Amino acid sequence: MAVAAAVLAGCANPSHRAPVEDRSGRPVSATPTPAAPETAPKPPPGQENLGKPGYYAVKPGDTLIRIGLENGQNWRDIARWNNLENPDRIEVGQVVRVVPPGADPNGVVVRPVAPTARAESRPASGSASGASAPAPAATAPAAASTASASPASGSSSSSSAPAARDGDDDVNWTWPAAGSVVAGFDEVRSKGLSIAGKAGDPVYAAADGRVVYAGSGLRGYGNLIIVKHNATYLSAYAHNQTLLVKEDQAVRRGQKIAEMGASDADRVQLHFEIRRQGKPVDPAKLLPSR
Repeated sequence: MAVAAAVLAGCANPSHRAPVEDRSGRPVSATPTPAAPETAPKPPPGQENLGKPGYYAVKPGDTLIRIGLENGQNWRDIARWNNLENPDRIEVGQVVRVVPPGADPNGVVVRPVAPTARAESRPASGSASGASAPAPAATAPAAASTASASPASGSSSSSSAPAARDGDDDVNWTWPAAGSVVAGFDEVRSKGLSIAGKAGDPVYAAADGRVVYAGSGLRGYGNLIIVKHNATYLSAYAHNQTLLVKEDQAVRRGQKIAEMGASDADRVQLHFEIRRQGKPVDPAKLLPSR
């Protein structure tokens, strides 16, 4: 009885632990195996160009269409300059070229787009992006339009925009719609003019140019058309009901390009922007008086 009590007391003593049995036959190590070192995440593409002139770092919510609009470029050209196989797949922090290879990012980067003929209006496709071929480069400067003012201008053919300063600033603007302005330009809240109208009212090209985007892929703009007029200027026409032109189509000043609507808006209106090298400017300072 005393022997049994001694055995039980020995088992209860914490200094005497039961041996660990390893049935694999390998020796048991009391030291834990160190974890494999974690590999550093791969940085987004183009980091070697971060901060250089002519390059842009992608921000949350960006699309190639928005990057093109805010840098005054055709989004298809940006995809081509950066060898982007899928333009819909860009990463936050990725650095992309927004000027042509070999161009001076501080100077004129491309030649003006020259519409060569009045293009036939036709329904636009519903696709906002894709990997189709980029628009061909223009080969000659755009001449000032000699077309008379459109019905949207509400003025005679002698009306013209303020005197051009030089080169690509020589754009013959006209009003893109006949309605009244219900919201003016504000660098913080409105990057253009809001023009009132009824659903189906005509929307006109404000100057000669080439369509670089037609679709609904830019949040907040609804059915949108972007026209590139030359190396300096773009114009944008948002919230349309119907688009009547396609990407890479040449358009003329005063040509009907869309019908007014309320896509991605709370009322029927045309939101109209003019961008100089990607920066919004007040259209009222460039459009003719009416």
